Amino acid sequence: MIPFSSMTKEENIITVSGLTKKFGDFTAVDNISFNVKKGETFAFLGPNGAGKTTSIKILTTLLHPTSGSIFINGFNPITEQHATRKSFGIVFQDPSLDDELTAYENLEYHGILYGVPKLLRRQRIEELLKYVDLWERKNDLVKTFSGGMKRRLEIARGLLHHPKIFFLDEPTLGLDPQTRNHIWSYIKKLNKDEGITVFFTTHYMDEAARTANRVAIIDHGKIVETGTVPELLKKTNKNTLEDAFLALTGHEIRDEAVGTGEAFRMRHRTWVRH
Repeated sequence: MIPFSSMTKEENIITVSGLTKKFGDFTAVDNISFNVKKGETFAFLGPNGAGKTTSIKILTTLLHPTSGSIFINGFNPITEQHATRKSFGIVFQDPSLDDELTAYENLEYHGILYGVPKLLRRQRIEELLKYVDLWERKNDLVKTFSGGMKRRLEIARGLLHHPKIFFLDEPTLGLDPQTRNHIWSYIKKLNKDEGITVFFTTHYMDEAARTANRVAIIDHGKIVETGTVPELLKKTNKNTLEDAFLALTGHEIRDEAVGTGEAFRMRHRTWVRH
């Protein structure tokens, strides 16, 4: 687990209090509360269907909560959507790049949608493509890229407008261990170099154990435990985060809601225009 180097900065950049989301009679998120500090790397973990994606959709303005209060970088995602959206970048669980555009064109399009001035946009694109080792492939169509290259490009895109918070929804899903390690090296470096707050979900417990300053575990819509990895191991009397996770959430197999990732991705393509 990496040390949290910004402990002198106690301000919360994400504040969630009493957040609830209901779909008819079904409660997807049930009165959850937590805070994330500036510069922190925060893991939001849970089984399939636990409420992770619904929570992220609310935090990123894609859903309205049924009740509760949220502040993202000091902004209310319900009443200050534009300011909230400019405060964060996001990498989705499902691919969201345009395969028929080049790597450069994908970033250029994103920068235009976010209103990044042309000169700054061009400088930032070059900087980020070099950062993720894709500058030499900038003019290649994305459809020729491997899964790992696409993930790296999505990371660069999410950082283009200098966000304060970076949301990552299972960013290394389906990637081989070598590529996963490379992806996390980029993320940890930007957290250190730019002081960006990282909020991520993953089903790879080793990633969370190595990377997160703190962990929140959600199950059946409720936060069941929050703390550092050593704190969670002590509370559950377990030796690994995976064992602690299973002790807190059980061993039964969960089903993922069909189509949520696709809907999430498509909504993102539209709201950045407004």
